[in-house]
Amino acid sequence: MTQRRLGRRDALRLGGLSAMGAFLAACGVEGKGKPQASVAPDAVAKFWNGKVQNGKVDFANWPLYMDPKKPELAAFTKKTGITVKYDEVIQEMGPWFAKVQPQLSAGQSIGYDLMVITNSIQFGQFRDAGFLAPLDHSKLPNYTANAAKSYAESSYDLGNVFSVPWASGITGIAYDPTKTKRPITKLADLWDPEFKGKVGMFRDLQELGNFGLLAAGLTPAKSSEADWKKAAAKLQEQKDLGVVRNYYDQSYVDALGKGEVWITQAWSGDIFQKNVSDGTNFEFVIPEEGGTIWTDNMTIPVTAANPVDAITLMDFFYEVENAATLAEYINYVCPVPAAQEAMKAHAAKATGEDKEYLTSVATSPLVFPGQSDYAKLHYYVDFNTAEEQQDFTKVFEPIVLG
Repeated sequence: MTQRRLGRRDALRLGGLSAMGAFLAACGVEGKGKPQASVAPDAVAKFWNGKVQNGKVDFANWPLYMDPKKPELAAFTKKTGITVKYDEVIQEMGPWFAKVQPQLSAGQSIGYDLMVITNSIQFGQFRDAGFLAPLDHSKLPNYTANAAKSYAESSYDLGNVFSVPWASGITGIAYDPTKTKRPITKLADLWDPEFKGKVGMFRDLQELGNFGLLAAGLTPAKSSEADWKKAAAKLQEQKDLGVVRNYYDQSYVDALGKGEVWITQAWSGDIFQKNVSDGTNFEFVIPEEGGTIWTDNMTIPVTAANPVDAITLMDFFYEVENAATLAEYINYVCPVPAAQEAMKAHAAKATGEDKEYLTSVATSPLVFPGQSDYAKLHYYVDFNTAEEQQDFTKVFEPIVLG
């Protein structure tokens, strides 16, 4: 299970310092972000008028984001008669946008009716260029009934005009309580000289910079370049204290497992899977000062050949049972709160290791955060232009490379 989960996160990694902005926004948390492109009042009617179900849908997703046996898709076809061609073709947001942009600009099909895209600078490019179909919410009754209401408040797509969530993930702090000898509750603990040489931070500039902002008492989604410099100074202070052992990519999990670090920036699902697969008892917390959250979203390209079939599949994943079985496999933050009770029911019927595993997923705040958890989660810094993104990189890059 660890390889499944870590592999998915690996696919989402920024890949060094050149792909900034892979996780720029989130679901119904602190801050409202910048205004999105306006949509004409009749845009929904214009797009959907005359569209009919064709009996098939081509679905583009990230790797490791569904059980390879695809039980949900089989159930969807059985229920609706719509067949699904499912391809794991999205590896990074930048290259994906570059691949499909020429066809979309020319009004041509990209070969897919449904694609899962991360909240990123590319999401804004898709949206603002008019490449995403406006959703007809009358065709999304399960979403309306079952989605966490906070998702409609997201800065990148206020009101879910163009997208509905597939899954989310949280960035917080993981630690080994046998090493720290006390609970870790604050970002300030990452600056504590008591843990000199035993703290891990991300080399992903988006993650690092946002934690610097939160540690400086600033709200990432509302921050300016002046705020970024304050955050960089805070991170430089941490570095100068000798507290940081290293700025990690995915290898932070191994460093925590080996005891090289005792406390580290971490992604929620990694720690959940590490504990399940290796029998460790690492703790994951959302710091009192706040953590961050990102979301992957289902969207329909404006040139989709089968948009009615696509939106039908979108809504299918918001049936409680389907949301539950998907979350049981991928262990990400589930956008359907009622899936938790369905998962508990599955656990009650299971035995042995299956029962133990399902119970651990169903009761994990890393899959089903409570309202108190959501209240501490923030959007990432929101970039309107590539220039802003470059300025952000220039501010924080010396922390990692210097």
